[in-house]
Amino acid sequence: MQSLINSAGRIKALALLLTLAASLAFPAQTHDLPFGPWTRASNEPILSPKGTTWESAGSFNPATVIHNGKIAMLYRAQDASGTSRLGYAESSDGIHFTRRPEPVLSPETDYEKGGGVEDPRLQEFGHIYYHTYTGYNKKDAQLCLATSLDLIHWERKGVILPAYKGNWNKGWTKSGAIVPEKIDGKYWMYWLGTAADKTDQMGLSYSTDLIHWTEATETPVLPRRPGMFDSRVVEPGPPPILTDWGIVLIYNGADDNLVYRTAVAVFDRRDPRKLISRSDAPIFAPEKKWEKAGQVPNVVFVEGMVATRSAEDVAGRWDYFLFYYGAADKYVGVAEARVTRPLTDAAHAAGKDCRTSGPDGFICPWRRP
Repeated sequence: MQSLINSAGRIKALALLLTLAASLAFPAQTHDLPFGPWTRASNEPILSPKGTTWESAGSFNPATVIHNGKIAMLYRAQDASGTSRLGYAESSDGIHFTRRPEPVLSPETDYEKGGGVEDPRLQEFGHIYYHTYTGYNKKDAQLCLATSLDLIHWERKGVILPAYKGNWNKGWTKSGAIVPEKIDGKYWMYWLGTAADKTDQMGLSYSTDLIHWTEATETPVLPRRPGMFDSRVVEPGPPPILTDWGIVLIYNGADDNLVYRTAVAVFDRRDPRKLISRSDAPIFAPEKKWEKAGQVPNVVFVEGMVATRSAEDVAGRWDYFLFYYGAADKYVGVAEARVTRPLTDAAHAAGKDCRTSGPDGFICPWRRP
């Protein structure tokens, strides 16, 4: 798979009018999904621990966007002492990545020192990249925000969802997945909190400036389900795909044995609080040895997503989504899923002008809020 044509931030305009992905474990009456079954695009890790310093213990949990015609990746890197930093890598084909030799974000503040900066998600608004991440100081883990124009130089905005606060959250906050457009004049973000029963469940907040957030529900917007694959943890994955009919959120679920698998929830396009449908079974799970053995066993943890096309597709159609995931808290892997209707058709239906741009060919601008 070669030339890239879109980013997670552009997926909204590209995802209209997509047809049913029947292989996903959803009730028959639910809305269509924008992709079919997932398969591994590489049977081996695409990033592994490296060297003896800042990424010697793990290179995992990636966030991705398209930047300057390439897939840009922020990934969590961990040293032998357990401190996390964020590395930067980029790729022209989605599989082979070149890393910068030094981290682009390292722990500096009181809410980061000791544990580090962890588990990024990326969203773009108005040519500014908004990066949610976990700041961990060995005592508290809290959801934080930083911004950048180039993905290399970051300006911290501080803790945006403090630990131990909220309508139902009693513990740490993590994993902010921001919806790619405003809805009802507000930005929306799905996130992870800890309920009174010590399980990790999903919350929802809104904002007018992406810095100050207000909780949108009195209870978890996506609760755990006892006895199922997401009985212990329900955690947002990459930023959602926004379609004309719904908000498609990939999430990471863990059972009582803390085996992490991937699932999908769909929320109402006009009301992000309203759940429409949800996976009855995982769509992706640990299978490879390197997904089952590492710093934390039996984990696939999706945080990054982009849309691409295959090299053999001379018509310039968007063929695939690439999903980037952490494996066993040690490696980065990538899965792919075929788009269930050519995205050029969807872009045309949305009234977007597509253009040719450099060696990466067919690019369709994202409709910004």
